Amino acid sequence: MIQLVEWLVLVTTLPTRNAAARMRLWRAIKALGCAALRDGVYLLPARDETGAALRALADDVRDSEGSAEVLYVAADGAQDEAFRRLFDRSTDYDALIAGMQTTFPDEKALRRLTREFNALAASDYFPDAARHQAQQALADLAAQLSPNEPQAHPSPIRRLASADFVGRTWATRKNIWVDRMSSAWLIRRFIDPAAKFLWLETPADCPPDALGFDFDNAAFTHVAPANSSPELVSFEVLAASFGLDADPAIARIGTIVHYLDVGGTPVTEAAGIEAVLAGLRAGAINDEARLTEAGRVLDGLYTNYQQ
Repeated sequence: MIQLVEWLVLVTTLPTRNAAARMRLWRAIKALGCAALRDGVYLLPARDETGAALRALADDVRDSEGSAEVLYVAADGAQDEAFRRLFDRSTDYDALIAGMQTTFPDEKALRRLTREFNALAASDYFPDAARHQAQQALADLAAQLSPNEPQAHPSPIRRLASADFVGRTWATRKNIWVDRMSSAWLIRRFIDPAAKFLWLETPADCPPDALGFDFDNAAFTHVAPANSSPELVSFEVLAASFGLDADPAIARIGTIVHYLDVGGTPVTEAAGIEAVLAGLRAGAINDEARLTEAGRVLDGLYTNYQQ
């Protein structure tokens, strides 16, 4: 008996005049990593998440005066293998590894390469050794450039009361960037308005009575959920610990922080926010000044998302 494997096919047509909808569809198709069988016909393996994504695209196409159908296609062994070959990412991973070897090694390059890897991995539906090699190369580069960056480990997130954390000393690594900037803002704005911050040369300099964040073994740092969901960055862990993740505005800021820190699902406004934060980081004389300037940006984002 021949075993059949299910695939999903999105069949679309859009009016030529609607350039914005066509570009939106093209970007979404690219982000999902669909294989193009022909113009307007796109293929993905049949899974719950891919089905939801393609149905959402179909709805958007119809709302844009086009037509769209999501079809289930059953493929036998030979056809299934042919479809799988359309999703071979080994060449893309090889190019990413080559980029790691030729790019000037600095933190900005590391962030860019991390986002590129995560975007590629998100559309790698049949991972193999090529993905592992690229992931290891990226980890080696990260260890070289940022030896004190926290690694996500499985850990429960306990619900805490902010009233028990007033007037505390909080500590994190100096030269703060997105996750540490936003975490310090969250602490001072919503958790401990009287917070005092220490900016550490190394995590080993953290005093025993200080609450550390965003470094290995800190009180609040990256967490790898047990359900195989993407890791949570320090901002997200703090928000979840103090019940702030129920606020949609904070949750939205969390998606931006997550993407800029470890990659994952792209966020439209992230690039602009990164540019603003990079500019103020370069212009501020110290980390306290960086936090003050970043706080104004994050206050504005929070107010905007509340609306």
